[in-house]
Amino acid sequence: MTTTEREQYIVDENGTKTAVILSIEQYEQMLEDIHDLASVAERRVEQPISFAEMKKRLNLNGSL
Repeated sequence: MTTTEREQYIVDENGTKTAVILSIEQYEQMLEDIHDLASVAERRVEQPISFAEMKKRLNLNGSL
């Protein structure tokens, strides 16, 4: 966020914040962050493998 960008809110008649206005850039970055976090959460149950094992697997499938 640049120094000229500030949070902007929509408020109801009581002054209670009900929504926020984001730039397209901020919105797209937020969507990307949410996607990344979802990917991490989905993979949490996977068992980690060593670097050597990863190289072995990549060699087996022809990726290296």
